[in-house]
Amino acid sequence: MIAETGRLVLEEATTADAVFFLQLMNTGTWLKYIGNRGIGSEELATAYIKNSLQASYKKHGYGLFKMTLKTSKTPIGICGFVKRAYLEHPDIGFAILPTYEGQGYAHEAALAIMKYGSEVLELETILGITTRENARSQKLLLKIGLREVAEMTPPGEDKKVLLFSS
Repeated sequence: MIAETGRLVLEEATTADAVFFLQLMNTGTWLKYIGNRGIGSEELATAYIKNSLQASYKKHGYGLFKMTLKTSKTPIGICGFVKRAYLEHPDIGFAILPTYEGQGYAHEAALAIMKYGSEVLELETILGITTRENARSQKLLLKIGLREVAEMTPPGEDKKVLLFSS
């Protein structure tokens, strides 16, 4: 377990979570704001967990963690850190199943992850990125204490993103 809040447990994803990741990564909000990662089967979701999430845990000591409801043990989203080659510091990332949006879960998880990042990982700077169209993510990044510092176009992409920093 990485962190625990009043309603959530944040923990490393395992290959047993493939069905959940298949569902999450094909929601309308994921596809619109994060992008199509080509995860169209349980096998591809398993490979994503191994090659992306678990590889990040091993390489960096952090990654995107599964967000699970304490009471029912139901996975509802992800929250954690991503280390992108084009950014100097890790950035916080989050996504949640549409059924659970607007109930404060992402905020609760993001606050716990920010605390984990500063206290356990000893990260001095935490970044956040989102598109201009994603007002909900912008609002959450501001609510957890980040501030907008720039607009940039990531290498190899044609879409600008807003950069936030602690």
